[in-house]
Amino acid sequence: MSATNQHPALLLSRVDVERIEDLLELPQFRALNTAALRQELARAELVEPQDVPADVITMNSTAKVRVISEDQGEHEYELTLVYPRDADGSGEKVSILAPVGSALLGLRVGSSIDWPMPGGRSARLHVLAIHYQPEAAGSLHR
Repeated sequence: MSATNQHPALLLSRVDVERIEDLLELPQFRALNTAALRQELARAELVEPQDVPADVITMNSTAKVRVISEDQGEHEYELTLVYPRDADGSGEKVSILAPVGSALLGLRVGSSIDWPMPGGRSARLHVLAIHYQPEAAGSLHR
């Protein structure tokens, strides 16, 4: 497996990163294991919201994703990446603080990433399509 699949280039909205960093400082989230998310934020290239390409998953984007894991096989999902307050437990809205949410942020259509999951497992996430991205829809400061 090549390093590019393990950690593909990451392009993030400056506004998303600022909001996520603020979120990580809140007392209720300090005890969570957010090391992987923090590493992703640190290695990302930041751009202004209006400069985010339409094929990049940003906060509140809805994407079709293939998840491949050793124990659960291969499944496709339509997921919306949300802040914790908007995660409703439906499985369709995934929090940025969940392992899958952290993995999705900044991925582009066609890219894959190997990501640690709870219990020492790992999964490969592959982005098939983006059905909605706020920046592409003109919602730059949602």
